[in-house]
Amino acid sequence: QVQLVESGGGLVQAGGSLRLSCAASGRTFASSAMGWFRQAPGKEREFVGRIAWSGGSTYYADSVKGRFTISRDNAKNTVFLQMNSLKPEDTAVYLCAADFFGTSALEVEYWGQGTQVTVSS
Repeated sequence: QVQLVESGGGLVQAGGSLRLSCAASGRTFASSAMGWFRQAPGKEREFVGRIAWSGGSTYYADSVKGRFTISRDNAKNTVFLQMNSLKPEDTAVYLCAADFFGTSALEVEYWGQGTQVTVSS
């Protein structure tokens, strides 16, 4: 059984930083990617970024490019999301995603439970 467990969310002032972690268990994703989506109240789930498990190439949404960085620890089967220069519009539930290739939430095979990130102005 695959489980994705996120941690690291919280409340931060605009301009601040947070680091999210997602630990995967049950299988590895060597042939695909892990990454992050987010969902704000009343809005659709939105792609944030992903990292290919093999090779480590990354891809980001334009809205976070240059501010957010995804990395991974292969040995711990864990992916990280470093968020800098946070803005109030980054406020959302952030969800870890695994086993997908594109940017659509419909493609994602596995989801974490989500962690709240709130950025105050």
